Amino acid sequence: MDHRPQAWGRPRDDVYGAYDHSYLQQSGPKTATQSPVVTGTSVVAIKFKEGVVIAADNLASYGSLARFTDVKRLRTFLGTSVVGFGGDVSDMQWLDRHLKELAIDEAYDQEPTAESAEAAAKEGLNAANLYKYLQKLMYKRRNDFDPLWNQILIAGLDEDDKPFLASVDLRGTSFTSPSLATGFGAMLAQPIMRLHAATEEDAAKLTREQAVEVVKECMKVLYYRDARSLDRYSIAVVTKEGIDLKEDEQLEKQSWAFAERIKGYGTQTV
Repeated sequence: MDHRPQAWGRPRDDVYGAYDHSYLQQSGPKTATQSPVVTGTSVVAIKFKEGVVIAADNLASYGSLARFTDVKRLRTFLGTSVVGFGGDVSDMQWLDRHLKELAIDEAYDQEPTAESAEAAAKEGLNAANLYKYLQKLMYKRRNDFDPLWNQILIAGLDEDDKPFLASVDLRGTSFTSPSLATGFGAMLAQPIMRLHAATEEDAAKLTREQAVEVVKECMKVLYYRDARSLDRYSIAVVTKEGIDLKEDEQLEKQSWAFAERIKGYGTQTV
């Protein structure tokens, strides 16, 4: 018997003939980037009267293993916008480096003074501009058959200093909404956020404190129901005054009492 590992599971050559290696397609293109391995789950965001609140947990999963528990998936851009990444972590890291290079190019000709910083925020790339840029970038990579395996949320202000929130995915599909979520959040968190901000008019009535509480409640529900989530998360609030980013928040007031009422948990007999 042939005990070599490369022969396991194959028909015996003496019975069925030699294995046809032409099926392996040795000369084909590399497809390593088409199978994400280390991934992040949901990003949730909601508009309020003066800005946008966005949050994502700090977990990066290796397949189904909760492997990396300190991966920050919210990144700031030019002090005016926050980008939240769901999906492949390596593609997120590439995009983060790319956006940092873009930010350096944007700020290269500016003198390091308070006046120039304020002018750069007014005249440079705002969240709406960044959204259009990422839309074209993701669509171009999709057309090259080498997509960046991410769904991205862009939070900030537009050219009129109004709250702006948009989504772009790996195919270049893009849209805006008063509230957005990626991954399981699209199914578990969006219904909660739409209770408070179903329309732009509803979002304009929310205060900062209310929006933060809604997002925290969404993060708690995701931790309860999504096996690929974590109880430590990052949260950012974007307003005219700037970005308030906290990267190591802990879920509060957890209660698992609901689990006893779900079939399959505890000592229930069905």
